[in-house]
Amino acid sequence: MLNYGKLFSLRRTPQSEPLPRTVPNSAGGHVFALSDWARLDRFLVLGSEGGSYYAGERALSRENAVAVMLCIAEDGPRAVATIVAMSEAGRAPKQDPAIFALALAASAEAEATRRLALAALPRVCRTGTHLFKFAGAVEAMRGWGRALRRAVGDWYRVRPVEALAYQAVKYRARQGWSHRDLLRLAHPETDEPARKALFDWICRGTLTEETPALVHAFASVQAEGADGAFAAAQVRTHNLPWEALPTGLMTSRAVNEALIERMPVGALVRQLGRLTAAGALAPFTAATAHVVSVLSDRERLLKARLHPMALLVALRTYASGRGQRGRLSWEPVAAIVEALNAAFYTAFGNVEPTGRRLVLALDVSGSMSCGSVASSSLTPREAAAAMALVTAATEEHWQVLGFTAEPGQSWSQGAALTALPIGPSMRLDQAVAATDDLPFGGTDCSLPMRWALERGVRADAFVVYTDSETWAGPVHPAEALREYREKTGIPAKLVVVGLVSNGFSIADPEDAGMLDVVGFDTAAPALIADFIRG
Repeated sequence: MLNYGKLFSLRRTPQSEPLPRTVPNSAGGHVFALSDWARLDRFLVLGSEGGSYYAGERALSRENAVAVMLCIAEDGPRAVATIVAMSEAGRAPKQDPAIFALALAASAEAEATRRLALAALPRVCRTGTHLFKFAGAVEAMRGWGRALRRAVGDWYRVRPVEALAYQAVKYRARQGWSHRDLLRLAHPETDEPARKALFDWICRGTLTEETPALVHAFASVQAEGADGAFAAAQVRTHNLPWEALPTGLMTSRAVNEALIERMPVGALVRQLGRLTAAGALAPFTAATAHVVSVLSDRERLLKARLHPMALLVALRTYASGRGQRGRLSWEPVAAIVEALNAAFYTAFGNVEPTGRRLVLALDVSGSMSCGSVASSSLTPREAAAAMALVTAATEEHWQVLGFTAEPGQSWSQGAALTALPIGPSMRLDQAVAATDDLPFGGTDCSLPMRWALERGVRADAFVVYTDSETWAGPVHPAEALREYREKTGIPAKLVVVGLVSNGFSIADPEDAGMLDVVGFDTAAPALIADFIRG
């Protein structure tokens, strides 16, 4: 007899078929669409560099740009406030998406929105590089009208002179722009002798007595005949950044030791490999002790807005003993490796444990190994492992699983779950590596709930780390969660951690027990814990 109930059900719909309110994703499955505002949040944190497995960089960037513009058109002040808040809180690994979004807002049809966006320029574009990127982005959207010139001019007028001099010698030119280009476009006027002298040096290269001392120090180390000892003294006296030094002096141990003493946290983390290769960092030295002290200083890390992504990339690169590009290699200092590992967790801020029973499920499929998260060298698969480890390190009751293939079957056949050896006893880079070379299958995001139901596992919440480009499975995740709730009597929750800046989620936005969050947002772990706690 024909079993019609297996062919059609109101309670169990294959993920390749639609539910009410679902839309097709890029992989052929059906998922829930994010609102434009939720997509704005994803874009501001994750960006679209590198694209994804199913969507190229250009296509994904255009989709996100359209979503950002829709938010700006709907509520310009809210959009600008969101951009500024995300940027100032340091929740995103890179500023590029926020800068691009601000350029879109500065090009909006509504004059009030343009005015708000331009007023926010110094809050989002805090460095010379940020300003150069904004100039390139906004020029692609609009002309250089009076309001835009005034806003750029204000960036140079309002900043303290010494701070502006630091920007001038540290970020001399980027993205095809220089301070000279922008000053000639903006024509900022000033009555301050030191600021006027700084403008003259930027535009004409002239040095006078009024020119800030930092610029004189920069000129002196750039002069022919400057040696390491002289440059080290200038670094200590005037706080010269490493970008201000000639390449030939960067191998000097005296220079590097002086830089380590005064280098900002972000720059220090990025330079660890080079500094070790140059001999400035070695076991049991004062310089190494200083680096460990900096990385252990919670207040300093949070004040520097050093994103966990930067620390994870630095840890993976530094522990490997070689640069991602070029031939630079070094012998990692164990104390620095451990300090980077600890700093990763610190950078997320305080996360209070929930005391709940959590099932953490990682999408380790082929699509998760393509593209990058937030313009980094990390794939979504690696980022998922790192995010899961933050929760595992905080919570007491957890189980980490990976979506894999059934033994002996191909990726297109049996989907399964495999327990992953990921836990707080592992070092972060080792946990990230644990997701490599797994026999991934077609990701079925309903499996965590079905797995728990079949085994009698009593879970309070399921946390799925995915790109939502899923299609496999006999039932939608939302349906599987509701079935789990009905049969166990547990009001279980589902949190979906999105790791690609697309418009999809497996979380039903109309179910109060389901939540979609942006992966690698520094606020995500605390937000997940608050939601699970209720």
